[in-house]
Amino acid sequence: MVKHELLVPAGNMESLNQAVANGADAVYIGCKVFNARHQATNFSNEEIVTAIRLCHLYGVKLYVTMNVLVKDNEVGNFLTQIEFLHKSGVDAVIMQDFGMICLVREKYPNLEIHASTQANTSSKDTANMFYKLGVKRVVLAREMSLSEIKDINVPIEKEVFVHGALCIAYSGCCLMSSMLQNRSGNRGECAGFCRLPYTLKRYDDIIEQDKYLLSTKELNTSTRFRELLDSDITSFKVEGRMKSPEYVGFVTRFYRKIIDSYCTNIDFPSETDKLKTLYNRGFTLGHLFNKNISEILNKDYPNHLGLEIGRVVALNDRKIKIELNHELNQQDGIRFLKSQKGFIVNYLYDESQKLTNSATDICYVDNKVDLKNYDIVCKTKDYKLETELKHLPPRKIPISFKVTAKKDEPLIIEISDGTNNLKVQGNNVENSLNAPIDDTKIRTQLEKLGDTPFISKSTVITSSPNIFIPIKELNELRRQLTNELTQIRMNSKKEVIINNVVLNTINTKKETSLRALVYNEKQLEICNKLSIERIYVATEELYNKYRLQKNIYYKLPRCKSNPLDSLKGTNLVSDYFDFSLRDDLIGDYGLNVTNIFTAFYLYKLGLKTITLSVEMTEEEIIGFIKNYTTTFKVEPNIEILGYGYIENMLIKGNLLNIKENDFNYKLEDHQKRSFKVYYDGVNTHILNYKKNNLKLIEELKKYASIRLEFFDEDENAIKEIVKSYQ
Repeated sequence: MVKHELLVPAGNMESLNQAVANGADAVYIGCKVFNARHQATNFSNEEIVTAIRLCHLYGVKLYVTMNVLVKDNEVGNFLTQIEFLHKSGVDAVIMQDFGMICLVREKYPNLEIHASTQANTSSKDTANMFYKLGVKRVVLAREMSLSEIKDINVPIEKEVFVHGALCIAYSGCCLMSSMLQNRSGNRGECAGFCRLPYTLKRYDDIIEQDKYLLSTKELNTSTRFRELLDSDITSFKVEGRMKSPEYVGFVTRFYRKIIDSYCTNIDFPSETDKLKTLYNRGFTLGHLFNKNISEILNKDYPNHLGLEIGRVVALNDRKIKIELNHELNQQDGIRFLKSQKGFIVNYLYDESQKLTNSATDICYVDNKVDLKNYDIVCKTKDYKLETELKHLPPRKIPISFKVTAKKDEPLIIEISDGTNNLKVQGNNVENSLNAPIDDTKIRTQLEKLGDTPFISKSTVITSSPNIFIPIKELNELRRQLTNELTQIRMNSKKEVIINNVVLNTINTKKETSLRALVYNEKQLEICNKLSIERIYVATEELYNKYRLQKNIYYKLPRCKSNPLDSLKGTNLVSDYFDFSLRDDLIGDYGLNVTNIFTAFYLYKLGLKTITLSVEMTEEEIIGFIKNYTTTFKVEPNIEILGYGYIENMLIKGNLLNIKENDFNYKLEDHQKRSFKVYYDGVNTHILNYKKNNLKLIEELKKYASIRLEFFDEDENAIKEIVKSYQ
């Protein structure tokens, strides 16, 4: 039977204390650098050492996120931080960057690595590749259903999100913040463009206007958790390094109860109401339980909704009269749902408009927000609950004592936590002249563990009759043992092994030709006439028609559940799997190559050509190529996206309920930027509002092949664009 782990987030030390006290099996945190939640407080190196010691004392594992794409000039600092974490005793490092995963596995073979959700494991093939690389665990894509997860019969640990915020796009595939604000979600700088309103149009006809069309509800799997407990999932992960310590504490306690009781004796309605006041955007079971994409969205409100507690039944400029169906207390926070106005209830009045601390039926509050209309009232902050949660429950470590107290022999006391066994020897046990000590008294003194983190589950005593042992000696020996056990537990860590990694040159053949990606047959025919050396086609039907042409490659859809089985004769691929199984694969920009080590290990794995990340500047691309050549003594075979719409988001399902393969839809934001969008029968694609267009083209053509991606261009436009790049 799988031993399940409850893994919870901590954005600061206060949240870490909440997580540990409330029963987490493991906690994940971020450093001040190289983590995917830059906006969180995060942990300094000194705090990380403290966090490791605290977690290990209570038998809790600590994982540190190093889950960003790394640039060449950052590799040294990245490895320095990794080595610090390893030597300090972290239990695992969570990573995204493929090159860094491979390099760290070779350099630090005894350091456990988990492949982040940003690494986008959405298939058995990807999980199997990470397993072969020596990765201990994969954090599976949130888009995977429970049945799909069960089908991943790979001997690798599976980690799954069970609660918290959802990304609308596949993790690692979202470039929205990067393209719009130069803030890369792959580097921890997501600006949250999915939480903004959009208008959906077909041509110029408005289908939905000013709705939060990309904003998801909060994942909450508690009501169907038994199905997860019956699975082979190793780790149940809660999202929320940006959430409050009280939120972390409550969610940890909630899921601890669910796991320990196997979902029995849980008052789900009451607990869910508390969850709603702490944070929710509406709750969903998400893709885990095959929910339709429309059930995952909250198009009306992108922020914390709170718990609905009543409605406005009267109001004037001074007061708002509320009819309650849940308790409201002074210092609670409320929000009026439709107006989205809210405040802290500093003064609460009863039905007679007299000040009161609490109300359960009719009450009044001051109209501090100039509310004009009757509205639904939601509690967004529960003062009593948050005050209660600030008091941490004691977490105790069960230990056992064994005492040997035989007359004229040294007193022996042993202590065990089930893993560590310690023994201390005292003075010789004496015969009692007038005040013998019995087993009950010995047990009582040893089990006086007070403020220590321990609690005794048993004390076994073997003693002679009529003996004397000073109480002071028992106390001193108990303190000595518990102090020593505390230090052993706090300082537990793996052996650190550091290898000197030598990367042998992999022969690559540099190519500098012009390539194109097309969506329809007309575009393909034009590119053929223009003698484009290689043409990628985006549809299976079109590939099958032209597959006998040597210059035709199939662009494999991203995030396939079975990429290896979906390959055609020649392929452009965006997902990680064992490329060594084929010799006809070209790596697309979805592989997120931002440093020379990722390129090196991809060549080693079997790719012949690699497309660099579209998040790199042209200057960074040139620097990358020169750096690779200097380091590995061979020029890399690189492809660069020169022209076309970059795919900002890839989303599972028909998000916008639009017609399949109809390329006339667009999303428009408040700045009137228009994003082309289409549904391919499986996923929704959102393209950038403007086309990528290289400026240093003449320089780049010396080092790499250039790709042009045509979406809606006609013959004249294609000819003009090709000419400008030849």
